[in-house]
Amino acid sequence: MNQTRKDIVIHSVAAAAGLFCCGIGIYFTLQANIGVSPWDVFHQGVSSHTGMLYGNVSVLTALLILIVDIVMKEPIGVGMFLDAFIVGKAVDLCSWLNFLPKQTSLPAGLLCMMAGLTIIACGMRAYMGCALGCGPRDTLMVALCKRSGLPIGPVTMVLYAVVTGIGWLLGGQVGIGTILSVLYVGPALQMICRMTKFDAAGVTHQSLPESLRILTGKRVLC
Repeated sequence: MNQTRKDIVIHSVAAAAGLFCCGIGIYFTLQANIGVSPWDVFHQGVSSHTGMLYGNVSVLTALLILIVDIVMKEPIGVGMFLDAFIVGKAVDLCSWLNFLPKQTSLPAGLLCMMAGLTIIACGMRAYMGCALGCGPRDTLMVALCKRSGLPIGPVTMVLYAVVTGIGWLLGGQVGIGTILSVLYVGPALQMICRMTKFDAAGVTHQSLPESLRILTGKRVLC
């Protein structure tokens, strides 16, 4: 996989499509209006506890996790940069199109949240399967799968639960949607991986220098 320029281009487009799906899914969860994601609870908690701006906490968290990924010797690939750019812009585009109203009832909110989380799980499977690297948080999740020997479902649930718990203790707001995220995303992702015969921990992701070497035909120093 990803041994030619054509491979990298095709899989980059596929990864971008998967990440765009993640952005759409996030938009659905926001419009569900029943609670924020586990990582957002963590960002809220740190922000309220330290006085730092929410956006700065999000960026700092991503950078710290990136350092952990590097220490754990996980490859940093094209997918990480696609993740940084596409997901947020996909959410912005959906918000601008405003094709889904903010839900005002619990049943509608639950339905919207479940749809969004399912879309996110599908998008994660799509872009992770391109073997071009993952975002900082997903890279950490895969690294934990490798080192624990556990499937991606339980690892995702535990990671989300820990992040939510820390965020809540620091003052972050936990809602029904947050609990659904903790309990549903991991099993949904694992089921999709099993259905498509994909082992998230078994994929060898290509590093950015290697991708650039193939694309340019030159050795890239790192």
